Amino acid sequence: MKWIARLLLAGMAVLLLAGGVVSVHLLRGMPKLDGEVQLKGLSGPVQITRDASDVTHINASTALDAWRAVGFVHAQERGWQMEFNRRVMRGELSEILGVATLDTDKLMRTLGIIGMAQQQLKGLSPAAQAALQAYSEGIQAAWQSGVVRPSPEFKLLSTQAGGVIGQAWTPEDSVGWALMMALDLGGNWGQEFARLSASQVLSNEQLWQLLPAYPGEKPATSVDLPALYAGLGVYVSAAAKAAAVSTSASPLAQWSADTVRDMGVLDGKGSNNWVVPGSQTVSGKPLLANDPHLALSSPAIWYFAHLKAPAGELPGGQKHPALDVIGATLPGLPFVVLGRTSGVAWGFTNTGPDVQDLYLEQLDTAQPGQYRTPDGWRPLTERSETIRVKGQADVTLKVRSTRHGPVISDVQPQYKGLMDSSRYAVSLRWSALTPDNKTIEAGMQANWAQTVPQLQQAFADHHAPMQSVVMADTLGEVAYRAVGKVPTRAPQNDIRGVAPSPGWLAQYDWTGWLPYAQNPAVDAAQIEKKGWHATANQNILPPGYPHFVGGDWTTPERFQRIEQLLAASPKHSLESMQAIQNDVMSLGAKALQSRLGKVQSLHPLAPVALKLVAEFDGQMRTDSAAALVMNVWADELTRGLLLPHLGAERFQGLYGKRHFRAAVEGILERSDAFWCGPGGCPAQVSAALDRALDRISASLGRDVQKWRWGAWHPAISSHKPFGKVPYLNALFDVRVESAGDLFTVNVGQYWANEKKAPFANRHAASMRAVYDLGQPDQSVFIYQTGQSGHVLDPRSRNMANRWAEGGYLDLQQAPKTVLHRMSLLP
Repeated sequence: MKWIARLLLAGMAVLLLAGGVVSVHLLRGMPKLDGEVQLKGLSGPVQITRDASDVTHINASTALDAWRAVGFVHAQERGWQMEFNRRVMRGELSEILGVATLDTDKLMRTLGIIGMAQQQLKGLSPAAQAALQAYSEGIQAAWQSGVVRPSPEFKLLSTQAGGVIGQAWTPEDSVGWALMMALDLGGNWGQEFARLSASQVLSNEQLWQLLPAYPGEKPATSVDLPALYAGLGVYVSAAAKAAAVSTSASPLAQWSADTVRDMGVLDGKGSNNWVVPGSQTVSGKPLLANDPHLALSSPAIWYFAHLKAPAGELPGGQKHPALDVIGATLPGLPFVVLGRTSGVAWGFTNTGPDVQDLYLEQLDTAQPGQYRTPDGWRPLTERSETIRVKGQADVTLKVRSTRHGPVISDVQPQYKGLMDSSRYAVSLRWSALTPDNKTIEAGMQANWAQTVPQLQQAFADHHAPMQSVVMADTLGEVAYRAVGKVPTRAPQNDIRGVAPSPGWLAQYDWTGWLPYAQNPAVDAAQIEKKGWHATANQNILPPGYPHFVGGDWTTPERFQRIEQLLAASPKHSLESMQAIQNDVMSLGAKALQSRLGKVQSLHPLAPVALKLVAEFDGQMRTDSAAALVMNVWADELTRGLLLPHLGAERFQGLYGKRHFRAAVEGILERSDAFWCGPGGCPAQVSAALDRALDRISASLGRDVQKWRWGAWHPAISSHKPFGKVPYLNALFDVRVESAGDLFTVNVGQYWANEKKAPFANRHAASMRAVYDLGQPDQSVFIYQTGQSGHVLDPRSRNMANRWAEGGYLDLQQAPKTVLHRMSLLP
């Protein structure tokens, strides 16, 4: 027994020693925040400090040194995030993750993000090229200096920054990352696919009931889409469809498949912003608020920094004023994307115009490799891509393109089993994939602006994604403008880009670009007259606007609630702006509540649940049982109404990030016999309640009063890729209970088709900021994780609880407290 005890003690000692060695090894990758570091390429010393809010302040003697230092900081704080993002856009994930991510790599190679980024880089000014070069050199020098060490992800996946080439970041990667943001925010091709898919089983009337036009508007097209596609023979036979069905096994493979399926789906990707002129504020100067809604990730998408450098001259002879800008940067870009200078502040929401069109390309069955154009048959453009795959042989991908753009039906599996691929392919025309895209220029110029007019001029070069920008300066000027390129379409284009169009007909081609001066805009006088201007992805077009911009706007519940709250006070303050951002009144839930009618249910929990619902005030608080019932009930009702008509596979592919709430409300309002079936809508509503109560009680017990929305609605900031790896996700993800739902200002978007945690908050305020133009250093911000990207660093999640509770941190160009000091030396 003594020997056994000794062996156990020895084993434990070995384990403890090994654990200590591993911990020390992993902790070596923690960001260095103090001391002196030599950084190759600097022209002079750079001071880097971190304040009490953990905002990083960079003070350099030249703008190029400031951007080089941002590269250093991004590399040390977000090295893995940048490496993962670099691999995503280059289609190189499978090199480290294996066959599970092959679908994602194929799609990215087909879109040709990096190839287009290389073309766009050549079209930038020498100054912008120099900025990106300095930034990428700062990243590379950071890794080569030995100060930046690999975080645990690199160790676990046995890789290094830059992969086998060892180039951690390049200028074209920065341009490519701007394109990736445009891809995430600038599309509606997923909505076009949804109409193509649903048209196989619905009539035209039913199609627009499923995907209704914006409230008060007619469908953007009068074309009978189901009849058009049936007449063209687009769809594949049922036998071929059955043979094409496949499923993904591992969680990582499912993530990759979902990413590919949902590319081009804009639903749920929204934001809020508003500006209040000085006449309506306590201080007498404007207030501006912004909370961009993006998929929650760990680390967060944003990194907050302050860049400062004196006036100077850049390569190409461009003279610039002093650089003094603070706010949210994107690791991968050297500029502040959202924030303020010492004179002006700005905030983005997604405009959501139609800048992507799908085209049905008719293939030549007699001579493969050709497709039909207005001028006859033309060969498809083809190129070969080689994808390295961990654990198996390289995969060769043949990428096909047409005069419109890449053929995405080759690499989005949802087309298999839907379309007859021997007769048709689908290509993508996207505004961002043009060599003259100079969004990078706009980002650089905005960082020097000091007034609203200067900011508007800076954004003239912004190309994609189109953004609704509110602006305010310390002089009291306010404005709104949609910035970005919108294609124009011919009057004969009767489909107007809302669904795949026949690619061989010239009437469906784009005819040019809407001039920047004709983009939707609201001037200071109009804002003063109303008292504010707000956007929340609703239809932003003014009455009588003569141009078609799009028709797939987000339903207006968030916008309406913001308007209610702004109108409720004659004078606003920094505190009232914060209260509006954290508001959790769901007008969507209230609308559904009013349409539920009398429910006949024999479920034993129904009396208590119905009483809670009847008394529900619409507040989606974490401690609300009624909020939980309402959301699960809405999910079950949606499934009950739509799934029988769409089929399980089609419904699963379309539902989740697309919530169909407008369709459900319309069905109940009409008491629609087609959708509700023989038993009628009351029977559907009652059955959905029963299913919801069974579902919740199986998890939380039968005491309805103890149910809590927060228990099923944690905000999950998911790590890439370990958020999809069991056990590792418990370490790498950041989870915190959250309020809100799909329709609240403080949004809590859940993806109801997720197999695990379908009501978890996946898409929310990626950051919140309120800018006070009367006293700019009283401005505040927050986001949902923390500045560090190292999982073992407390700074990687130290903002999470404050974010969930509605708190903020100071955003100061002249902070009172400095916690860390570092000097970068040439």
